[in-house]
Amino acid sequence: MPEEVHDVHDVIGIGFGPSNLGLAVAIEERNRRGAPEDRVSALFLEKQETFGWHRGMLIEDATMQVSFLKDLVTLRDPASSFSFLSYLHARHRLVDFINHKEFFPTRIEFHDYLEWVAGRLGHLARFGSEVTDIRPVRTDSGLELFDVVVGGPGGISRTYRTRNVSLALGLRPHLPDWAGESDRVTHNRDLMFDLPGFADGPGGRFLVVGAGQSAAETVACLHREYPEAEVYGAFSRYGYAPADNSAFVNQIFDPAAVDDFFVAPDEVKDMIFEYHKQANYSAVDLDLIDDLYHRMYVEKVNGRQRLHMLKASKVAGVRPRGRTVSATIEFLTTGVREEIEFDAIVCATGYRGFDPSTLLGEVTRYCVRDDSGSLRVLRDYRVETSPEVHGGVYLQGPTERTHGISSTLLSNVAIRAGEILESLLARRESARAASAADGESRRLAMESR
Repeated sequence: MPEEVHDVHDVIGIGFGPSNLGLAVAIEERNRRGAPEDRVSALFLEKQETFGWHRGMLIEDATMQVSFLKDLVTLRDPASSFSFLSYLHARHRLVDFINHKEFFPTRIEFHDYLEWVAGRLGHLARFGSEVTDIRPVRTDSGLELFDVVVGGPGGISRTYRTRNVSLALGLRPHLPDWAGESDRVTHNRDLMFDLPGFADGPGGRFLVVGAGQSAAETVACLHREYPEAEVYGAFSRYGYAPADNSAFVNQIFDPAAVDDFFVAPDEVKDMIFEYHKQANYSAVDLDLIDDLYHRMYVEKVNGRQRLHMLKASKVAGVRPRGRTVSATIEFLTTGVREEIEFDAIVCATGYRGFDPSTLLGEVTRYCVRDDSGSLRVLRDYRVETSPEVHGGVYLQGPTERTHGISSTLLSNVAIRAGEILESLLARRESARAASAADGESRRLAMESR
């Protein structure tokens, strides 16, 4: 039986990763500045028991691929106390960071920054709360509320009511079809969790599948952590391709680029995406490419090669063999196949977005779709709905098709959070004005009787 809670929030965020964390910052700062009666009532529901963002990829010395200035708030409010610089000051490392002369902090440090922010906003969040359903609530004015249902032990659920929802569901790891054939195959998302059990000692043989930044980082990590092991990288390309992070190309991640992309015709959007996908997808930092090549070259000079690159190849299948797994490698240029035995295979094969429809349930009946069948998303990141729906469903993440390549990245989190908050406030004021006008009309009608 659900436990009904009828306090109505202005917005409930589902997921408490960087996207909704940025929105929480924007709301918190506004509430601190504004009058108590004008506060935005917000709640964020997160299924994890504690805050965590790609914990399995917190590799030692792995750095962020975006500047620390693209934190949760700086591009929107450089003076915010929730900035990365404020975090450094609180951690007594600001001078040390300046002396380090580094724009790209380690992933471990940036994760600590996100935890620091989440810790300051704990009063807005409920951890260990997995949302199982979102239900539309009909009132005299139409569908203006949503019930957000959180599952609980023993079938007991809890329901929260809200005028708007912000979906920031993150990404789910994508695995090849053959990955389920052996428990010795894992996704790089879980690398740091699975790493200790990959081999019994410093040796072994490992395969990393993929050509992007995560694949290259995984290869480097395994090569370092298992100093006597052989590490293989397999990819359909002839080698790792460098990420294009030049100044002009990086403008594709600017906030203004979202406006340009949103109004562009579909064929232009496709063209822009194709031109600039090398800035983010299946691309590796040049320094890491050079480092791996240097390691491989030194090993050739020394006559003991541990690092191998299986170029223009793919895994055609795997076969479990007790505590190892045998992989059939097909070399695409010749069609020749070779079977190699590994202690573990790590698939750095990317992620896929969650389909919001799976969570929206009955609400999807009122959502407008485009010609491709995807949810139609407006400029303020709100799903377009039928006129009878007055509540808002905001999407953070799965909007590359409408808002551009930065949608799933940190680059625009701060600006997007501000835009969503402004949309929430504008719609709230519009609803209040409409309600006041309706009340005045009823009063005049009563007086005229």
